[in-house]
Amino acid sequence: MLNIRLDESTGIASLTPEGKLKKSDFDAASAKIDPYIEQQGQLNGLLIETKTFPGWDSFGALVSHLRFVRDHHREIKRVALATDSSIGALAETIGKHFVSAEVGTFGFDENDQAKRWLTN
Repeated sequence: MLNIRLDESTGIASLTPEGKLKKSDFDAASAKIDPYIEQQGQLNGLLIETKTFPGWDSFGALVSHLRFVRDHHREIKRVALATDSSIGALAETIGKHFVSAEVGTFGFDENDQAKRWLTN
């Protein structure tokens, strides 16, 4: 399951996975975020909060994740990863080459810093 919160006053969406990611998680994220992007033109920030990366429950879920990134990276100004997983640093390095959004990594306990970075 993926908990999705959208703060319309700041234009920041927070994604918190609980368990392995499913295809339906990315459909739900799009359903929540896309109307805001259509209305405002972009999302100021995306905060991904997870102590460890849970992985995907299927290859289809991985494909949905990649499709979500492909379809949204130009409409999101910044992406902050608040995680203790080593995948955070890897995502920041890879993100610089494949996504338009600026990517920042923070420790899981530094999610307040991550939120401040997204709003600046």
